[in-house]
Amino acid sequence: MVKKRKIHTKVFKKRLLAMREELEQLSEVTEDARKPVELDQTMVGRLSRMDALQEQAMQLATEGRRHAELQRIDAAIQRIVDGEFGECVSCGEDIEPKRLEYDPSIPTCIDCAAL
Repeated sequence: MVKKRKIHTKVFKKRLLAMREELEQLSEVTEDARKPVELDQTMVGRLSRMDALQEQAMQLATEGRRHAELQRIDAAIQRIVDGEFGECVSCGEDIEPKRLEYDPSIPTCIDCAAL
């Protein structure tokens, strides 16, 4: 049996919670930009509406990426709670410490990520 190395999960959990908070704040800041664009031609010209629609689409796409990242962060926090943090979710081997330092929400080792 391979002995698992000790990971300081408190540090990683604190960092994950800070990452989560930052994403939630960014989401709040851009909430208005994701609202439906008003199509009243008397208020805004055609090109301005097109710009507004494009901005809305970009913000919606960005919000989707934020949501996916929040799910990864929540899953990493759950792995800490379950005592499985630092183990690859695919093969069960240890994830390299430098990989976790780069992004503590990463769920797989480098070998499984390459597949």
